[in-house]
Amino acid sequence: MIVSMKTVLDIADAENMAIGAFNVTELEGIQAVLGAAEELGQPVILQFAPVHEEYISLKTLGPIMVLMADKAKVPVCVHLDHCDNFDMIREALDMGFSSVMYDGSMLPYEKNCAYTKAAVEIAQMYGASVEAEIGAMNSEDGKAQNDCYTDPEEAGNFVKATGIDALACSFGTVHGLYTAEPKLDFDRIEKIRETIGIPIVMHGGSGVSDEDFRKCIDRGVRKINYYTYRAKAGGEYVKQKCMETDGPVFFHDITCWARDCMKEDVLHAMRVFSGCK
Repeated sequence: MIVSMKTVLDIADAENMAIGAFNVTELEGIQAVLGAAEELGQPVILQFAPVHEEYISLKTLGPIMVLMADKAKVPVCVHLDHCDNFDMIREALDMGFSSVMYDGSMLPYEKNCAYTKAAVEIAQMYGASVEAEIGAMNSEDGKAQNDCYTDPEEAGNFVKATGIDALACSFGTVHGLYTAEPKLDFDRIEKIRETIGIPIVMHGGSGVSDEDFRKCIDRGVRKINYYTYRAKAGGEYVKQKCMETDGPVFFHDITCWARDCMKEDVLHAMRVFSGCK
């Protein structure tokens, strides 16, 4: 069943947990995420990022995401991630997405506020939620720069000015693969949550230790974006199976191997995020 992001994050607040937000680029990824969520009986966020349009377009995958989420036995938010294009935001909402992220984090503060507020007004016409971002994260070398970290006071002003439902913050995580152990600013997370009063979103969630995930959740993180290590797990398992298999390897075998391995990776992540065993 499709619900808004605000709905699943309200559940997360009530349960002192985080909702896994899993970017997908293929049917098998959707199956892995929804299969894991249904097995655990947990709400989940299924999301698409415009950066992945080089693999598959929103026009192709978006309606499939909405169809499968609607048929799921658990609450599912269908979310457009990291978008700064209003045409694409409207396209996703017209498809049935229940949440969008307007990413103006690279803009000057005043422009970020203005454009984010416009995104909120558009989403409200659809009954959809909005996520936005203050601060910035690196993704090239696996290291975060603390001069880009989110300022708690600025974050509080931004939330008041825009009326968003969740705020993505920079506090030490990065997008992509880590080349060094992430150094997370837990005190900053706590200060931001106290200041903004709405759920914090962790981007760059892949590669963070289970212990650090729980520390972040205890301080107010309620949505955790996760993609890279799920995709890597599926790819590495397919490579292993191909090397172990005598004779021909059929493509349908590859997709099933990847789906099943990615589901196990999602199951582990969701157990950590929710605190369930």
